[in-house]
Amino acid sequence: MKDHLSKAEIRKDAVQGAVEATATTVGEVATILTRAVRDVAGALGGLATDVFELRDAARRASLESPDDRPGLPEA
Repeated sequence: MKDHLSKAEIRKDAVQGAVEATATTVGEVATILTRAVRDVAGALGGLATDVFELRDAARRASLESPDDRPGLPEA
C-alpha cells in the first residue's frame, strides 16, 4: 500500500519547514547582534579605562613638574 500525502499535508510541511528555517535564522542573527553589542561595549569600556589612566598620568606628571609648582624659580 502506497502512502500518498494530500496537498494540504504537503503545504503544511512546506509552511512548517519555512517557519522553522526562519526561526533558526532569526535566532542566529540575534546571537550575532548580541555578540556585536557586547564586543562594542567592551571595546568602549577599554577605551574609557585607557583615557582615565592617561588623564591621571598626565595630572601626576603635571604635579611633579617643577615648572608648575608655585613659588619656585624657573630654570
